[in-house]
Amino acid sequence: MPTCTRELADTRPLLGTIRAVTYVVPDLDQVEAAYVRLLGYRIVERSRVAQTQALAWGAPEATQRRMLTMGPASGECVYLRFIEGMEARGWTALTTFGWNATEFVVRDVDLLAERLAVGPFEIIGPPKPLGRFPMIRAMQALGPAGECCYFTQVGAGSGLELAEARSFVGRVFIVVAAGAEADALFEPYARFANKQEAPVATAVQVISRAHGLPPETLHRHGLVRLPGGTLIELDQYPASAGIRPTVSGALEVGMAIVTFEVDALDGWPLLAPAARCGLPGAAGRAGCLRGAAGELIELLEIGAG
Repeated sequence: MPTCTRELADTRPLLGTIRAVTYVVPDLDQVEAAYVRLLGYRIVERSRVAQTQALAWGAPEATQRRMLTMGPASGECVYLRFIEGMEARGWTALTTFGWNATEFVVRDVDLLAERLAVGPFEIIGPPKPLGRFPMIRAMQALGPAGECCYFTQVGAGSGLELAEARSFVGRVFIVVAAGAEADALFEPYARFANKQEAPVATAVQVISRAHGLPPETLHRHGLVRLPGGTLIELDQYPASAGIRPTVSGALEVGMAIVTFEVDALDGWPLLAPAARCGLPGAAGRAGCLRGAAGELIELLEIGAG
């Protein structure tokens, strides 16, 4: 007698879209001037880090630090938060494990390159088409606080479902974490039902440049797909990379936190009790997990309304 088999439903929750990236930087005024004048970002809020929020991050030392929240001119609810911390002086992305790069979708990457040619941004990868997708043009730059920004223009016919640029420099749509072994980086994200794309090896010149390697050096990297045309990229860094120095009770310097939507926080092994996340218009609680490379993953509960 024939037997019938049925695939079991995936009951894991879905990790939602990117809602914010949080940096610790030495000079808020310098960052504000650069992002407003050159990227067209707008000031959303000036505040200080609440104690409950700092504790939810596992970083009580961040309490009452000055914080600047910015967003794209389009008004989309996807934010950059900059927290002032003099310990971030001298930090440069792409050399240590954890969160390392923020990728923005833009309307005209070549015009943006002209804007950034004079100012605090250092272009480390000029605009050029991606090898597999020539209709996509991308540029990489280091910002005024050493942060790595990827700027990507998605042309018609890519066949990829990616977020669109609703302003000259649009929302953050990809975030990049790095570690010593690409496969291990997927471990915390396996708790979610999101589709994953296994690591492949390609030449990533900005990583090679940061580590003094030949530009043709291959680096392994994979993807975790998120709703709304957003992604997490997981990069394997060379042996010359290391752990980012962090003061006990403080946030990591540079790119410290990425915030994602989830339906609910119940049942997650959070670092500390959840608290209001402080993002404009966000009514739910937020709590944090640690990734395999030490990256701080903030989960913003949206199911509570």
